[in-house]
Amino acid sequence: MLALDADQVLQVRPFLSVTAGVVVLFVGKLLNSRLPVLREYNIPEPVTGGLLFSVAFGVFYFFSGIKVDFDLTARDILLVYFFTVIGINAHFGDLALGGKPLGVLLVVTVVFMLAENLAGVGVAGLLGLQPSVGLLAGSISMTGGHGTAIAWAPVIAEAGGLANAMEIGLVCATMGLILASFTGGPVARFLIRHYKLKASAEQLYDVGTDINAQHPQIDYFSFLGAILAIHVAGTIGVIVHGGLESLGVKMPLFLPCLAAGILLTNLLPRALPADLWPSRTAALALIAEVSLGVFLAMSLMSTKLWTLAELAGPLSALLTLQLVLAMLFAVVCFWLLGRNYDAAVVSAGFIGFGLGATPTAMANMTAVTQRYGPSHVAFLIVPLVGAFFIDVANAVVIRMFLGAMSP
Repeated sequence: MLALDADQVLQVRPFLSVTAGVVVLFVGKLLNSRLPVLREYNIPEPVTGGLLFSVAFGVFYFFSGIKVDFDLTARDILLVYFFTVIGINAHFGDLALGGKPLGVLLVVTVVFMLAENLAGVGVAGLLGLQPSVGLLAGSISMTGGHGTAIAWAPVIAEAGGLANAMEIGLVCATMGLILASFTGGPVARFLIRHYKLKASAEQLYDVGTDINAQHPQIDYFSFLGAILAIHVAGTIGVIVHGGLESLGVKMPLFLPCLAAGILLTNLLPRALPADLWPSRTAALALIAEVSLGVFLAMSLMSTKLWTLAELAGPLSALLTLQLVLAMLFAVVCFWLLGRNYDAAVVSAGFIGFGLGATPTAMANMTAVTQRYGPSHVAFLIVPLVGAFFIDVANAVVIRMFLGAMSP
């Protein structure tokens, strides 16, 4: 399960990596339960534990020279579980409700990506850095996250002559994820309290349960039915994903699984027993919460903080500006969506994928809704925009800026 190679890297195998993720999540939940300030400002539990352990591994590296490298293969399966549950919980009635908010969120996000890149390139010029550094600290790593940073770094390195484009992109993406985790919840908290907003009383939870509910009713058959539904939808999603890849269409695996969940929930006969095809049950909500929690805990605990220290410098100014922009645009999004409770939850999600990634957005919204109440609209439109539409729009925006920067 553990292997130390010649380069002083301690390789942690998949099984132990998942085990560590569960431990980290437990620690995060314990800290959040003991420290009221973390609950008050809606800091996600996996963020609390994940960052604590990433600091511990950084200190371990500083004194021993040994890097801890986790195999995160199993982590991505948890992400598929989570988004498949989101699909199973989505009803066509919610899609109708999400029509206008979906369009508003998409437009605000596209304008935000343009602002990110303009600000990044502008500040990079003021600091005497190459414009490509500002682009890497813009929508490539912020809105795009680690995947987009990895994909575009070679292009940036070749076009801009930036040899360490990959390192800069990954540093910015990592810091963006951390900033998003610590600001999304507090912004939503401020909006909810300032405008005295409340969730609709009749809604059930998409992820997790009420923070005050200690023992949700889950029995053997409800849990087994939830697992069956996830695997049926997930299997269809995997088949569709493979077919699309053979046609040259690239997309994250969880996206067709999300779509399969939506279709099956709305097309299967309503007379089907609930234990065979559940939707919005306590079992599904619990599975979603655990999957997302362990996924994010593994992502953060594996952060190599020593790489951030090596490249900190002027990037701090760039990232601070991006943080301010994200918070401003989140408030704009809140106003355009009607200044209601759903809009406040979406604002937490917007900061999550605007600075980090879609899972961060979902974790932010989960922390908010478990404290203040559920929001089906937010859990529907944020993953659709964050996981699909912005990838397409971001590619167009990046190409546009690269074209403008080329001699």
